[in-house]
Amino acid sequence: MPKFTEEDILIRRINKRFNKGVVEYGLIEDGDKVLIGLSGGKDSLTLLELLGNRSHIFKPAFSVVAVHVVMTNIPYQTDMEYLKELCAQYNVPFVVFETSFDPSTDTRKSPCFLCSWNRRKALFTVAKEQGCNKIALGHHMDDILETLLMNITYQGAFSTMPPKLVMKKFDMTIIRPMCLVHESDLVELAAIRGYKKQIKNCPYESQSSRSDMKGILKQLETMNPEARYSLWGSMNNIQTDLLPEMVIKDSKSK
Repeated sequence: MPKFTEEDILIRRINKRFNKGVVEYGLIEDGDKVLIGLSGGKDSLTLLELLGNRSHIFKPAFSVVAVHVVMTNIPYQTDMEYLKELCAQYNVPFVVFETSFDPSTDTRKSPCFLCSWNRRKALFTVAKEQGCNKIALGHHMDDILETLLMNITYQGAFSTMPPKLVMKKFDMTIIRPMCLVHESDLVELAAIRGYKKQIKNCPYESQSSRSDMKGILKQLETMNPEARYSLWGSMNNIQTDLLPEMVIKDSKSK
């Protein structure tokens, strides 16, 4: 009986969670053309590998193309040749798109929000140009749970980044195929694959509260090792009869 190495076990685990997410949330269908948002970080590089490999499986038949969005007003260095070589390894076409934003144009929004919004806008532009009907983002389970905690804490809303978001207005669907993959596994895979880190010196990064939520999620898992699964399950187990119900009074009766 063959013995599996630690690397084999890790890759099998990632693939199992990736495939489960794709199937459970109906993320990929026959005839899809998927645009991968390739930032160059560990998450998007793993997504490239997973979707690149799956696109060569007969069913469902779909194709992929990758785009790297360059935000010209943010000081970072990207090894374009490296990204291009990785895309070629999985027979995925590679596109580079340049854009920028001026944080002074809307002081009501944080620079992080404006940067993210403009990157997303660029993805829609490239997706339309390439004839794609779906955009795949590299968010993993930790990202989704951290967003849930952020929205509850700062917005008073029980919401997060869904695995599948149909945007009828833009005739486009956002998918997150790694929605069930753990970040710790991606960190381990990045070390095994030897992914190159992109040099990024974002002047707005310290303004993000996401790193705080990472710590809170880890704290919760210290209290309960199954905390992430409880949080995930809670999104499909909303017991409305045990939540506060607002009484709306008829203005005529006053």
